[in-house]
Amino acid sequence: MLGSRAPKKLDAEGLWAYSLKLLGSRAQTVSEVRTKLSRRAENEADIEPTLAKLREYGYLNDTKFAESFATWRKDNEGFGRMRVLRDLRQRRVAPTVADNAVTQAFEGSDEVAQIEAYLARKFRNTNLGELLQDQKKLQSVYRRLRYAGYGSGAAVKVLKRYAADAERLEDEPEELAGAD
Repeated sequence: MLGSRAPKKLDAEGLWAYSLKLLGSRAQTVSEVRTKLSRRAENEADIEPTLAKLREYGYLNDTKFAESFATWRKDNEGFGRMRVLRDLRQRRVAPTVADNAVTQAFEGSDEVAQIEAYLARKFRNTNLGELLQDQKKLQSVYRRLRYAGYGSGAAVKVLKRYAADAERLEDEPEELAGAD
């Protein structure tokens, strides 16, 4: 069976090289790197000195990571405040660091304009006015906006421009089990 054997355990020098390789492929949080190093460490005592060295050299910084992650998700992927915050917490960034990064990234942002841009990008070849006349499609788009991290009030405000039935969406339960 291919790939069934455990990865080779690494000494302190090997952990350093492995951590540089990890961070060279993509930015990661301290917690993510710690978890990966603990899987590969020959000696658990080598993990914290490796993390300290990474921090000292500026290769590992959760605050900078959270700031760039929040800005990227907002500007390039079009996600709302709550989605970005949820994603940062999923990446195990400290709650206060995540909150500060999201607040900074979304400072001065117009949520309604963000929703408009999100809808324009996601439904670029579709007439939203026609699509949203169907109640199920309207609910689907609303859930999609909520899953993307936008507030209920702003989502309904934008959807009202396309469908008169959008006011009913405010009465739906705030359940976001899955996006369409």
